[in-house]
Amino acid sequence: MHLLQPHQHARRAFLKRSAQLALSGSALPLALNLAAVGEAAAFNATAGDYKALVCVFLYGGNDYANTVLPYDNASYDLYSTIRGGGPGRTAGGIALAQSGLLPTLLVPTAAPTDALGSASRQFALNPAMGALAGLFNAGHAAVQLNVGPLVKPLTRDQYNSSNHVLNPRPPQLFSHNDQQSIWQSSSPEGSTVGWGGNMGDLALGLNTASTFTCMSVTGNAVFLSGDTALQYQVTTGGAIRINSAALGTSVYGSTAVSTAMHALLQQSRSHVLENEYNKVSTRALAAEGLVTSALGLAPPTTVFAADSLAQQLKMVARLIKGRGTLGAQRQVFLVSQGGFDLHDNLIRDHGGLLGKVSEAMAAFYNATVELGVANQVTAFTASDFGRTLASNGDGSDHGWGSHHLVVGGAVNGARFYGTAPPISTSDAKTGAAYNPENQWHVGQGRLLPTTAVDQYAATLAKWFGVAPGEMAGVLPNSVNFGAAAPSYPIDLGFMQP
Repeated sequence: MHLLQPHQHARRAFLKRSAQLALSGSALPLALNLAAVGEAAAFNATAGDYKALVCVFLYGGNDYANTVLPYDNASYDLYSTIRGGGPGRTAGGIALAQSGLLPTLLVPTAAPTDALGSASRQFALNPAMGALAGLFNAGHAAVQLNVGPLVKPLTRDQYNSSNHVLNPRPPQLFSHNDQQSIWQSSSPEGSTVGWGGNMGDLALGLNTASTFTCMSVTGNAVFLSGDTALQYQVTTGGAIRINSAALGTSVYGSTAVSTAMHALLQQSRSHVLENEYNKVSTRALAAEGLVTSALGLAPPTTVFAADSLAQQLKMVARLIKGRGTLGAQRQVFLVSQGGFDLHDNLIRDHGGLLGKVSEAMAAFYNATVELGVANQVTAFTASDFGRTLASNGDGSDHGWGSHHLVVGGAVNGARFYGTAPPISTSDAKTGAAYNPENQWHVGQGRLLPTTAVDQYAATLAKWFGVAPGEMAGVLPNSVNFGAAAPSYPIDLGFMQP
């Protein structure tokens, strides 16, 4: 399988082997010392040097063309024609009216360029995304254009090639579960380690309580799983308690019974499995207590909406406020919003979903300002895939590349990064309908990414503290970009040093 490159994981594998040898005792100091050296190299942080990454995953495959829309007349007319717009640049089909985009027009410090080097393109966000448009224009958000999974740089001709060894495609393209996993882990469904978790592995040594390095407010996902780092799950209501009535503050009206049950659940046992079970229970109870203490601090006064995503991000803000109690200097969080698989009812439903994303991410940014950590916390979007530019009648179908947003005080904002994609569904290779930009879609306006997820993630990882020598262990395919393909830089520039 092309995504797995074991030779790029030499240090990680060596540490694993050292840990295995450590079971005999003799190699334990060596393994610990090597791990400590690795942590120091990757995260040379001082006390109080806190950083957090927050992945906002849009499950279902977000429609890129109605999220970041072409606004200049020439580009808008192409978009409108393909999506069934009405006369005079009015709404129609699955096209939005040009006039409705003016309030969310993005005003960058430099115009984005397309594959032909033209800088004449203008973009606006969906009309429901006024809050994020405001953050962009204020310099606190950026747009990464046409990013998606790639094993290595790929053109349309290479994509159509029968030589998949020389020109490998990401496996299981257009499959929801697989592409969600590939975005989060560089491997299809079944992967057990994600790049958020890989960063967590490197950061464990900085955190007094390593349990809280990788935290999910949206259930289980491979993104936060590392070789050593485990994802700690909370809900929008707080820590998840061990599900046992015997662990309440009172059992049958008796606090003594509850105390005894707590002691029984945590005491050492002679039976190996019973003892391990009680160890896990002890850790879970201790972690629950710390999270509850951290959340006991007064929450940020920033107002969050009542919807699920907003409440997830509110919980992240509360956990960040309680980072001292949690003993955390580096954290990776995951939140999510579902419902983006809009083969139908795109116009009816998409704006509402994006409005929730926009308001929630803007409120979260405002909360980080209130907490004094805006420059230390970066939120970014991700999704299964983009969708087709072509309409299927009432929606769009599964695609590949998409546009994503990065928000935070450390973002080099009010900028577009990457290459503006073609606004085309044409397959013409010659004649009047041919355009060289058509190399960057693979039919029906499914974007062939001009920026790899590994580049996007590596830019975030570098800011987070991952050292260049550790990058391949976090992102296996990153070795195919950067020095190996200079036109695909490993640092895209959207983060400040």
